[in-house]
Amino acid sequence: MFSTDTNLWEFAARAAIVYFAIMVLVRLSGKRTVGEFTPFDLVVVILIGESTQGALTGGDESVVGALIVAATLIALNYAVAFATTRSKLADRIVEGEAVVLVRDGHVLTDALRRNNIPESDLDEAIRAEGLSERSEVRRAFLETNGTISVIAKKT
Repeated sequence: MFSTDTNLWEFAARAAIVYFAIMVLVRLSGKRTVGEFTPFDLVVVILIGESTQGALTGGDESVVGALIVAATLIALNYAVAFATTRSKLADRIVEGEAVVLVRDGHVLTDALRRNNIPESDLDEAIRAEGLSERSEVRRAFLETNGTISVIAKKT
């Protein structure tokens, strides 16, 4: 019915390799990359998709090949979601952990630098919480989704 020069199992193997390789690269790029896309980040995502297309299909342009790749990617995404909801270790590996940015009004500049967070982003999150100064912050965290959450000191 449909013709393909590539073994059907090869599509699934290629999809799995590319899926996990990109997952690792995104994880290594840091939480802020995922949390807040800039126009530059969007360009990178588009280029990653474009550059990995050939690796996924091996040059095959058949409908069957594309469907196998799509089904494999969806199945892998489901499997990762399944694993992270049932295993704290899997969740920590895939999602990471929240990072403390402010402790009792003191900004942890090393944590900001390690995670490529400008102080202006931290100040914006503090203001969004209705606080006017860093000294009013009990804790601020860089969450695993890239957002900054702020806990005010009790008054």
